[in-house]
Amino acid sequence: MRLFIFFLLISRAVIAQNAYPKDYFQAPLDIPIQLSGNFGELRSNHFHAGFDFRTLQKEGLEVHAAADGYVSRIKISPFGNGKAIYINHPNGFTTVYCHLQTATGAIADYIKKAQYKEQSFEVEMFPKANELVVKKGQLIALSGNSGSSGGPHLHFEFRDTKTEKIINPMFFGLDKKINDTKKPIISALYVYPLDGATVNKSKRPLLLNVNLQKDGTYLASKVLSNGKIGFGITADDYNNNSSNRNGVYKVQSYLNGKAVFGYQFDTYSFDEMRYINALIDYSRYKKSYQRVQKLFMNTPFNLSIIKTDADNGIVKVSPNINLVYRIEVADFFGNTTIINIPIGFDSSSPVVEQEANNSNYFVKAKTDNIFSKNNMTVTFPAGTFYDNFAMDFAVNGNVLTLHDDSVPVHSSFEIAIESDQYSADQKNKVYIADLSSNGRLGYNSTTVKGNVYSAKVRSLGKYTLGIDTTPPVISIARSIEGRWLSNEKTIQLSISDSGSGIKSYNGYLNGTWILFEYDYKTRKITHYFDDTLVAEGANDLKVIVTDQVGNSTTFEAHFFRSQK
Repeated sequence: MRLFIFFLLISRAVIAQNAYPKDYFQAPLDIPIQLSGNFGELRSNHFHAGFDFRTLQKEGLEVHAAADGYVSRIKISPFGNGKAIYINHPNGFTTVYCHLQTATGAIADYIKKAQYKEQSFEVEMFPKANELVVKKGQLIALSGNSGSSGGPHLHFEFRDTKTEKIINPMFFGLDKKINDTKKPIISALYVYPLDGATVNKSKRPLLLNVNLQKDGTYLASKVLSNGKIGFGITADDYNNNSSNRNGVYKVQSYLNGKAVFGYQFDTYSFDEMRYINALIDYSRYKKSYQRVQKLFMNTPFNLSIIKTDADNGIVKVSPNINLVYRIEVADFFGNTTIINIPIGFDSSSPVVEQEANNSNYFVKAKTDNIFSKNNMTVTFPAGTFYDNFAMDFAVNGNVLTLHDDSVPVHSSFEIAIESDQYSADQKNKVYIADLSSNGRLGYNSTTVKGNVYSAKVRSLGKYTLGIDTTPPVISIARSIEGRWLSNEKTIQLSISDSGSGIKSYNGYLNGTWILFEYDYKTRKITHYFDDTLVAEGANDLKVIVTDQVGNSTTFEAHFFRSQK
């Protein structure tokens, strides 16, 4: 049986790899590949969708088209992927290039034309197949640090053009450019007592000790239980090309030689991304920032990469039966780390009891739930949560408490708060705010009908009504008033808002809209004089910044510039 499962898993991997061309695409950068992030890596609320290529800790490296095709989509945003270019290829795949500093050539011209047409830095375009044709190796952009990037790098993806599923870039020949002889590292192994069971006299999850054996495998301390249990691991992978910690490719567990739970990162859809919060021990992550990958499911969820037995990876421990649980963690190159865990039955009374739970409301994950108290109502549609749980729900004065953020939320739910304390003029400045532990208010898009304010949100915690009557702040490091700027390449302003946050920013030069690029990480907007809209001699600049509830601030300056 073990041999059959082994060949089945090997066949799956071989079929997957043979489905993709190995020599069709080139790497998008000219430098040797060093990964700062790999495919499937565990990230906040999502699995990583591609490769993050190091760019020598700087911006401005040449980015090349991986193969012939045409630019099918361009998205420019201060957030997320930042400046991104998508190229469709005739063999049915799409490559994606993100966090760019700037596009080049005809692509750059196409973007700027659209931005001036829409009078917006943020644009999304879908060029036709004959508009922006590119050849393999053609320069399409310069690497950067735009969007939510934490440092200069190039994020690079492969997608199936028809289904838009993302695919592991290793399948397209990039594995040939990475040297990897290092085994993954399992840094933590946990056992979870389920449904009232006891593990090693504890009703709480336990960290197990492991010891290296002569054959290179690891042996865990024996697990003694009297019911249902599950296991979880913290695992990372490394390669020879860089010192970065990356995600593992494949996890598979066996019970007495039978495959019971596993997954490998070949391909998946964007709709599945948020299931990472069901796969990991989310509560532990929120408390300690440790991502423990669970090898069982209390309640099944629709993550397509998971293959499991009828018990969803849960181990049932019975009297007079000894079990061996084995975990194998591998990278794409087959380097594998193995842990064996002996399991036996023990009916001893627990020494460590479950944590006390004083929550006063019970939430059923698969049905609609509505809770009301005083002037506040919360509506959870079916599927908002992954598992049933006891929730702390309370209203104290003007603060709504919805448990805490240790329980993951899969989809949005609605909060409604009724209040008559605001005048008609104030109502459009009021919003439902999430309340952080330090008292800071976070804006949520809010609608008002009569005296009822409502918002869709996607996390548990504390909420209240906030009001923002303070306009944004615009500043400049060095005044340009009355100055000659003939040698300057840009005008740069800092913008910020202490209330609901920035919604829009618009600049006008001599009464005509001009492009300002926004970097939310530095809170700066920048206009480049290469737009050629500046007049010879005197110029009048006006910048208007507006927050989410309509408060606005205007910056004006008069400067001079010579084009000669």
